[in-house]
Amino acid sequence: MAKIIIGIHGLGNKPPQKILRAWWKASMHEGFKRIKRANLFFNFELVYWADYLHPAPLKRRIKDKEDPLYLEDPYFPAPPNAEEKKPGELRQKILDYVSEQLQHIFLNEDFTINYESIADFIIHNFFRELDIYYRNFCVTQTQQDCRAKEVICSDLANVLKLHRRKKIMLIAHSMGSIIAYDVLTQYVPDVPVDTFVTIGSPLGMPITKSKIAADHKNDPSRGQDLKTPENVFSHWYNLSDLRDKIAVNYKLEDDFRENARYVRPEDMMVINNYEYGGEKNPHKSYGYLRTPELAEIIATFLEE
Repeated sequence: MAKIIIGIHGLGNKPPQKILRAWWKASMHEGFKRIKRANLFFNFELVYWADYLHPAPLKRRIKDKEDPLYLEDPYFPAPPNAEEKKPGELRQKILDYVSEQLQHIFLNEDFTINYESIADFIIHNFFRELDIYYRNFCVTQTQQDCRAKEVICSDLANVLKLHRRKKIMLIAHSMGSIIAYDVLTQYVPDVPVDTFVTIGSPLGMPITKSKIAADHKNDPSRGQDLKTPENVFSHWYNLSDLRDKIAVNYKLEDDFRENARYVRPEDMMVINNYEYGGEKNPHKSYGYLRTPELAEIIATFLEE
């Protein structure tokens, strides 16, 4: 059976699709070199949705950092002295405590949100794309249904349907993991995905879990709790760097129960060594994509 890796990017404006796709592939090839498998070949398609929310892509040739199209974090190979030491046990305990407190404060047992106005304020002011997605604002006048969630999810759904006869690995970064989860559970539940990989995912955030649960309540057949999409057949790997502020709740296995195939999130703590211009960004997709842990996951998928 033919195999394909499908990726979907996360929050924020991006460089043009062709460049972003090339940078994702370059990052994965970096990972293959780290595990001594530099000759691995794979088919790859990137689902690109930044153009729905941003009128123009970021551009490398712009040097003015105040320009809204300035690209501050392009792909750049890992420096020779890139950090490889994982954060200590204290940081992990602090994150566990913070995640637990956030859940108690904002999330009720029935997955409804406490202090909804505060949660909405945070999303509206700090996560523009997520706000547009959840409020389903219109993002295009060229389609009959212009609502953000419908348009963005349809793009990924169509790509998955196109490759449904292949063995699929779906890699979703940041907000892309929210979109991917929604697509797998609501749009193409009949399209099998062999391996689902989430990197730097906010799926464990109280507001995210509340939105997923609300969708499930609208469809009683899904049940009231959160679980792995039924069309994930073999694995759901969740990779997080403990310094990643978007993936504060890094343990998804506590939040999503197994599906009928006994697949549930397998949490993996990794080191995201992305750095550019002396600035580190442990949430950046390129750093996650070149981790040896993800390289091993991809290699196993390709060689099975």
